[in-house]
Amino acid sequence: MTVTERSDASLVTGAPELFGELFERYGGWLYDFSARRVGRQLAEDLVAETFLVAFSLRDRYDRSVINARPWLFGILTNLLRKHHRAEVRWLRALEKSGTDPLGGSGQHNFADRANERLDAKAATQALAGVLAAMPRDQRDLLLLHVWAGLDYPELASALGLAPGTVRSRLHRAKARLRGALPAHYAPSTSANEGNA
Repeated sequence: MTVTERSDASLVTGAPELFGELFERYGGWLYDFSARRVGRQLAEDLVAETFLVAFSLRDRYDRSVINARPWLFGILTNLLRKHHRAEVRWLRALEKSGTDPLGGSGQHNFADRANERLDAKAATQALAGVLAAMPRDQRDLLLLHVWAGLDYPELASALGLAPGTVRSRLHRAKARLRGALPAHYAPSTSANEGNA
């Protein structure tokens, strides 16, 4: 089996020296996600800590789970919970100013998009306020879905939730966001019913 053919499960549970390949596959994704939530400097520490925790738990990894991405994002999300206050401060600053105090990360920077249209700035501020006020479990779920791209089964696996719980929490989080958006930004509810 070549390096590119190794499954995530074989990297997690195989020889310790293979674990670095897991970092190569997912370190960037984890960094981008956490940098958007708590800033670049703290993101580096969180990614390192995520892989330390994952390495220490590798003997408990379920080998039947081929994709380790949800597992790693679940560990990272648990670590991010320790930094809840920093994230809420960032969201409140974004809500007030419309400018991302963390500098964002490349193409996903709220402030860059907000500068394209004045009303986008108001929408960004409103969304930041809603995210800051949102219960942490809903915010974690929503951001893992939107920023990390985890689908429903991956979300359930990452957070240790039943699929129905994922669906209902994500539905409530999306409804909160829709309620904060001006009508011309908010997608129609009927168009999203199949995706919610």
